[in-house]
Formats: sequence, C-alpha cells, structure tokens
Amino acid sequence: MAQPEHRIEDIIALFNQCFLQPYNTRLVKGGDEPIYLPAGPGQPNHELHFAHGFYRSALHETAHWLIAGAARRQQVDFGYWYEPDGRSAEQQMIFEQVEVKPQALEWILSVAAGIRFQVSVDNLNGDATDSTPFKQAVYQQVLTLIQQGLSTRAQALRLSLCHFYGQTEQLTPEQYDPLSI
Repeated sequence: MAQPEHRIEDIIALFNQCFLQPYNTRLVKGGDEPIYLPAGPGQPNHELHFAHGFYRSALHETAHWLIAGAARRQQVDFGYWYEPDGRSAEQQMIFEQVEVKPQALEWILSVAAGIRFQVSVDNLNGDATDSTPFKQAVYQQVLTLIQQGLSTRAQALRLSLCHFYGQTEQLTPEQYDPLSI
C-alpha cells in the first residue's frame, strides 16, 4: 500500500479547520525557528509558526500548542523556557523533562498521520547524553495518554489526521513500539 503524501498545505489546512474558528489560532509555515505568537495589535489571530516548512516540525509545535492551557496561549512561546542546541548535560536533562509530554503527543499525532516518529533530543552540538531514559519516558507518557484519554483539542486533531490519511481511529498501546524511536 502506498504511503500518503504529507504536504505542508494539508497539515496547515487540517489544523486551521480544527482551531482557527474556535481558538482564533492558525498554523503558519515559519523560518529557522518555531515560535508561537499570541494575537495582538496588528495581528488578529494567534499564530503557531513551525520551522522551515517541515511537516514533523508542524506536528511537534502543534503538540506544544495542544498541551498549553488558555493562560499559556496568551504568552509568546507559551512563556516556556528554551535553551538552544549546545546544552550542557544538566540543561539537556531539564530540556528532556519538559519535552516528554509534547513528544509523546507528537508521536500520537504522527501515527494518526501515518508517518514515522523519531524522538528528538535537539542537542547536536551539546554534551553527549544517553537518550534511552528519555525515549522510555516518552513511550510511558504515550501509554498514559492512551489510558487517560486525550484532551478535546488533541483528540479533534488526531481524528482529523486519521480521516485525512486513512488511519484507524482506534488508539491502542499496540500501535507504539518503544524500540522504533
């Protein structure tokens, strides 16, 4: 069976169909760095910019938006801390702690879109660390999300992706292999 094409225009359209009207938020193909910009003077919509027009970046940034609560969605980049590539081992450990939930949700969205998920430690120029515990934490968070159920927003986008890409609506632990990431 042929894999569906994953075009940037499609993920933008699916996100905007789900969230532009009810949340005044649109997904935007961005430049070098992703950023979330709340609505303000001269900008009528909240904008979620993903990096370089990469489909996986769109899914990752969307996962951050889906996790952020209403108050966080009123702040630039949701008010989160971010230390760029080149982190020390200590900084990397903090980065991985805050990235577990978004990467787990990104994995769920990736399966819904029918694309392979790969965990990202996002630290090519930093101290070398063992990513095994991080990968295991992401996998465990996926299992927790499946057991607890997704938020209304996350479920809406997941189902939209499933329908568009012809994936099953069923969400089960068997769909996730911790050795594949």
